[in-house]
Amino acid sequence: MDILVWVAAAAVAILAATAVAVWALLRSRNMEIWIGSYLRRPRVTATPGPVHVMFCFVDHFEPMWHGADEATQRQRVDRWCRDYRALAARHRDADGRPPQHSFFYPEEEYVPEYLDKLSALCAEGYGEIEVHLHHDNDTEANFRAGMSRFCRVLHERHGALPRDPATGELRFGFIHGNWCLDNSRPDGRWCGLDNELILLRELGCYADFTLPSAPSDTQTRTINSIYYATDDPHAPKSHDTGVPVRVGGQASGDLMLIQGPWD
Repeated sequence: MDILVWVAAAAVAILAATAVAVWALLRSRNMEIWIGSYLRRPRVTATPGPVHVMFCFVDHFEPMWHGADEATQRQRVDRWCRDYRALAARHRDADGRPPQHSFFYPEEEYVPEYLDKLSALCAEGYGEIEVHLHHDNDTEANFRAGMSRFCRVLHERHGALPRDPATGELRFGFIHGNWCLDNSRPDGRWCGLDNELILLRELGCYADFTLPSAPSDTQTRTINSIYYATDDPHAPKSHDTGVPVRVGGQASGDLMLIQGPWD
């Protein structure tokens, strides 16, 4: 009996140590945030008939990346405009259109020359320009003013961003720099706005494309989804969960989030 007790105790100790090690591994990559959703994800069922595959290219287009000097920034933009034309011109979809690349350009890195070159590329049918923003400890007034100004410049000078046919307001897609949408980083850095989803909706944002952000701790519990989030203006990370977008369904909440795959 003593041997059996010893074996049982050893087994329990091994299981406990394994559980602690697994939990530590999960925490080291912030996987505890989303692993439950991943394990509960529904199985994909076979669909009869043709399957339409759509790719969405969402580019954090940052010519100033890693503090590049002006010459390097210009080379980056020129290479993109030159090489992407050559690459995309060789391909067409079923409607005869070349690949469309979405350039999410950061508001705080605005340089007219770079946007002029990108807008010329997009005018030739190779993509579109959307809005990207890095900010920290921001205020509602500053956010509204800066975003409104940038959207007007993109539209009036660079021919970007459509107007809503019913309201006439400018419409835009959005990426949050550093993935900190709606003040989602636990220490509050790189945003500052608990009501950011509401502000984006009021400014004309039709969808956010920030996620996924794993292994960052800004990753949401919701993964591999297109969904509507409702903002709690007094709490961060209101997009942690939401209502799935469904064919024939109704829009709800404050903002649609279109996540990339995390699988």
